Amino acid sequence: MLLIARTLILAILLCLAFVLVLILCIVRPMHRDNVHVLARIFASVSPVLGIKVITRHVQPGVVNQQNIYLGNHQNNFDLFTQTSAVPKATVSLGKKSLAWVPLFGQIYWLTGNILIDRKNRSSAFDTMAKTVKKMQEKHLSVWIFPEGTRSRGRGLLPLKVGAFHTAIAAQVPVVPVLASCQAHIKLNRWNNGVVIVEMMAPITTQGVDKADTKVFAVQVHTIMAKRLAELNLEAAELMAKPTA
Repeated sequence: MLLIARTLILAILLCLAFVLVLILCIVRPMHRDNVHVLARIFASVSPVLGIKVITRHVQPGVVNQQNIYLGNHQNNFDLFTQTSAVPKATVSLGKKSLAWVPLFGQIYWLTGNILIDRKNRSSAFDTMAKTVKKMQEKHLSVWIFPEGTRSRGRGLLPLKVGAFHTAIAAQVPVVPVLASCQAHIKLNRWNNGVVIVEMMAPITTQGVDKADTKVFAVQVHTIMAKRLAELNLEAAELMAKPTA
């Protein structure tokens, strides 16, 4: 019963959100803050799913500069958890195939996000070059899921180097944004516990040569994986505490 009720409420809320965002995108297509507005709308839905999202910034001022944000991609619930941390003047990098998803794909494009064809290596590199140019011209940050696929509770998967090539070319820091494990979330469960979303301190790309991109990616992965394990433990301890 809860599953049906929650699914219906979620569907209604998302339809209303899509209508509002579609109007916004028509009024100001490709605006630099459209993604931020859309992210805030999706993040506001988390209580309906029984999720308590704790969002925190290690260095709050980091959002005032250009960055490449590196999010860990777990499942579809990222749409309602990690979105709580998306800053203004930030667009995301997504698969070109998203453009063909009815309604969502069109809104994803109209909000100003960047689509990339991951299957076409030359096209992907061209998109990365255009991404750097767009960042510089419009003073944008870019949000990327560098694992390239959903981890589905398997921890942090190896990171693809495209995000790091872009950060080095643009000479901007990479900023890991981690959400603690979401594998426990079920639509038919009333209380889905706690998810901690943490924006970590920026990691500079200054002095990192293109030839060292793979090594740099591995170093960042080590930092992110260690912190993710800590966040998972913290979230588990919070959920284990009895409620007053």
